Amino acid sequence: MNHLPAPSSSPSTTTNENDRASSHWIWMVIALCAHSGWGAYPVLARYLQTISALPSMAILALGNLIGLLVLSPLILPKISVRVLRSHSIWLFSLVVVLRAITNLLAARFAPAIYVQLITLMTPFIVALLSTTLFRERLPLYTFQAITLSLLGALLMMSGAIDSTGMALVLEPTHWLGIAMALGSSLCLALYMLLVPRTVKDNVPAEAVFFVQLITLTLTSGAISLLIGEDWSRWMVIGLSDWLVFGGFTLGVLLGANLGQIASLRHLGASLVSSMMAWRLISTLLLAALLLGEQLTSLWQMLGALIVLVTITFYLWRQSK
Repeated sequence: MNHLPAPSSSPSTTTNENDRASSHWIWMVIALCAHSGWGAYPVLARYLQTISALPSMAILALGNLIGLLVLSPLILPKISVRVLRSHSIWLFSLVVVLRAITNLLAARFAPAIYVQLITLMTPFIVALLSTTLFRERLPLYTFQAITLSLLGALLMMSGAIDSTGMALVLEPTHWLGIAMALGSSLCLALYMLLVPRTVKDNVPAEAVFFVQLITLTLTSGAISLLIGEDWSRWMVIGLSDWLVFGGFTLGVLLGANLGQIASLRHLGASLVSSMMAWRLISTLLLAALLLGEQLTSLWQMLGALIVLVTITFYLWRQSK
């Protein structure tokens, strides 16, 4: 009995599969770049506020205004008036304003590494809020992951561990920064819970981002004027300060935001979120370079490793 040869893949099919694989890795790199940008956020924000001595709300106002001017010609023609009537998009923007202000101020009062540590706890806050408010099932290993992450965070904040126990290296202003970071993480958790609402209302991601820029520019600018911030400081800063501000505005507020939106569309929220721990590596490297803030003991390095492994495993487990 004659047997027909097994059908082989045609060259066009193989080419399409290779193109898809190549595209997948390109979007993975873009997602990592976006996470790197958000890892740089507290470092650049702290530099601008503590070394460049720029007023906080003015940084937000000018940074978002530049983003608004750059994106307006590209996004504005695509936004319909119907989108602006959506209640969810304005509620979304209010949460974004609170998140941006608390996140920026957190970096002013606490070391960038501490701020990023608190931000990385956001997935746990989302899980707990989803279970409490919406009666959703709590993901597996949530409490174990929280316990390990807190242990790692305490180790990273410690100066030494000896017979007397763990000595936390925290100044009074650090506590204020940590409180701000906790508030910012809560706002970020609410942001994530509101995302499905904007999808349900058929609000395009570009429209959400554009309204965010408008709201942040107007709100932070108004607050800056009301509290009497000194904008003349912008006239005396040096080239290095402007370069950092350029990285903050173009690299993070624009680049990281757009990269995150694009990678979410192509890879999905689960896969992009599973790489979130990469932000801590970005923060550690840049904080050492720009701020001189770095881990100095083996205990602190062990804490960083615990946090990285725990959060990566927890988010990877959810994505599966």
